[in-house]
Amino acid sequence: MSSPETTRRAVIDVGTNSIKLLVADVKAGTVQPVFEDSEQTRLGAGFFEGNRLQPHAVEQTALAVAHFATKARELNAISTRVIATSAARDAVNAADLTSAIERAAALKVEIISGEQEADLAFQGVNTDPGLARHPLLLLDVGGGSTEFILGQGARKEFRQSFRLGTVRLMEKLPAADPPTPGQLSECRKFVAGFLNDEVRPQLMPLLQQFSKKTSGSDSVQLVGTGGTATILGRMEKQLTEYDRAQIEGTCLGIEQLKSQVKRLWSLPLAERKMIIGLPKTRADVILTGVVIYEGVMERLEFSGLRISTRGLRFAAVMGS
Repeated sequence: MSSPETTRRAVIDVGTNSIKLLVADVKAGTVQPVFEDSEQTRLGAGFFEGNRLQPHAVEQTALAVAHFATKARELNAISTRVIATSAARDAVNAADLTSAIERAAALKVEIISGEQEADLAFQGVNTDPGLARHPLLLLDVGGGSTEFILGQGARKEFRQSFRLGTVRLMEKLPAADPPTPGQLSECRKFVAGFLNDEVRPQLMPLLQQFSKKTSGSDSVQLVGTGGTATILGRMEKQLTEYDRAQIEGTCLGIEQLKSQVKRLWSLPLAERKMIIGLPKTRADVILTGVVIYEGVMERLEFSGLRISTRGLRFAAVMGS
């Protein structure tokens, strides 16, 4: 329960793929999770061709937000903040979503920019004291966008959101069941081309400069946050349930990640759903997620990926 020193708050994160709830006790800049949940509503389904949210996805999302708002009240949160990201900010009919959520949950929706999303993700990851003291390249792969943030502690050298996401890529390059080797090659080629054209020219010079300021044990670490990163950690540790303590700090080498790509793309959907640590509802979109992480590690020349379960919601709940 809340005390004079502690405030219990909630954040509902309306993403392109899923809706996530964090209820936490906040005290002096620290965040102690009380309850977390996620519901996949696939808000971005059928969205990317015309940037129009589909009525069924809007309805399901509003119902999920209402459910989570009720849960937050039951847990005595004094405030609930609703934040919407990529699909909502790109939508030509974003008002359909915000109106539906307001009717269903009696809550206003903040549609945040890509830069705000990046800032919140970086701030959230840095609530982990073990990461805050190191130089980081944070990679937050979502359903509709991916945020890249380079910095250390409160200082950021680079932050930008790019239109490269798991659902967006899955809809652009749909895979058969099981996916074919040619489809994997096509997906890898697209991701590599996107990173070479859009990300590398902006980020690589800064990354090299930043790396020169650090050395040895304090070189820049690549840190992944968000749903795909968490699932990679769960699969690596073979966790049947979400366990933050086990997931956080998991580090995957490039060869381990390549092995996961090869394994996932070789299996039909029904067999991917049987993989320990991979939620059944994410067994389709994981294909594009792992290729994005693999591509970033290759194109930006990182040999390891560390996993963080903290991100946007950890920062947003402090500002509720």
